[in-house]
Amino acid sequence: MAIRVLIVDDSVTSRAVIRDILERQSDIEVIATAQDAYSARDKVVQLKPDVICLDVEMPKMDGIAFLQNLMQYMPTPVVMVSSLTRSGTQVTLDALEAGAVDFVTKPHAYIYDGGADIEKELVEKVRTAAKARVFRKAEPSAGAMAFSRLAETTQKLIAIGASTGGTEALKEVLIRMPLQTPGIVVVQHMPANFTGPFAQRLNTLCKIDVKEAKDSDSVVTGQALIAPGDRHMVVRRSGARYYVELGGGEKVSGHRPSVDVLFNSVAQSVGANAIGIILTGMGGDGARGMLKMHQKGAKTIAQDEKTCVVFGMPKVAIEFGGVDRVAPLEMIPQAAMQFVGEISRH
Repeated sequence: MAIRVLIVDDSVTSRAVIRDILERQSDIEVIATAQDAYSARDKVVQLKPDVICLDVEMPKMDGIAFLQNLMQYMPTPVVMVSSLTRSGTQVTLDALEAGAVDFVTKPHAYIYDGGADIEKELVEKVRTAAKARVFRKAEPSAGAMAFSRLAETTQKLIAIGASTGGTEALKEVLIRMPLQTPGIVVVQHMPANFTGPFAQRLNTLCKIDVKEAKDSDSVVTGQALIAPGDRHMVVRRSGARYYVELGGGEKVSGHRPSVDVLFNSVAQSVGANAIGIILTGMGGDGARGMLKMHQKGAKTIAQDEKTCVVFGMPKVAIEFGGVDRVAPLEMIPQAAMQFVGEISRH
């Protein structure tokens, strides 16, 4: 049976080089790669690799901290693969002390001599690691992120949908959002050549940053991403990071971008860490998606009839049973932040 390997490295080039070396071996299978410790943790839990090739220098959580968590919660053989190990520095000793089986110098696409020797060393050490016995280590230091507490390490997210009358409604909501508001994603039904200027206008009025979304933009605290006109927008998760994908495709619920498309993706990728808001608009786009968010544990808010320009989308969402709270427009930011606080306490 092949040795199943997970490669964890923030460098696309390094991941590709290591994968190429290992996959040339008939007895080794690279089952996945990860660009940071949080994504790696999810894949360890899901895939249970035989060996992990782990870099030291990574964003969010360095390789040593990840290794300490791994050996506490899911002991797995690890080969450290890093340029930092070349001089036998303290980092190497720290890695071995934390539970790594061995280490090897990172093969940076043969930019230094000895490429063939390093390939051979990597392959041999992966094979050796697969046979190694690893043991659970003592509990990591305070503040380390446990594998068993995924929900608590994932950021919150607010998703908003609007249509007719929504441009002003969105303005009234976003100008009241504080700087530390969780990342916001917005679908407002609007032609393609209007969403950019609309986002720019909001950006001049709000404390938070507002921009028209681009493909692969991260969803970050203190920023709202507006879906471009004529492009569907969905939220994806990679480890603890949320980002957006933009695409074409058929209209959904009569619209592109569609609130249902956005909300469905939030239900799947964010679940109970999300807050959904549906504002004034004609028709029912977003109602089914909001119901899915609600079923996944998200908190949901609908604008009330009195303050809506058109009480269509919120009305249908309420009728579908996916709304936790109905609020007048001016109270929606406060309601959203209250939900953020409730999620954080759970």
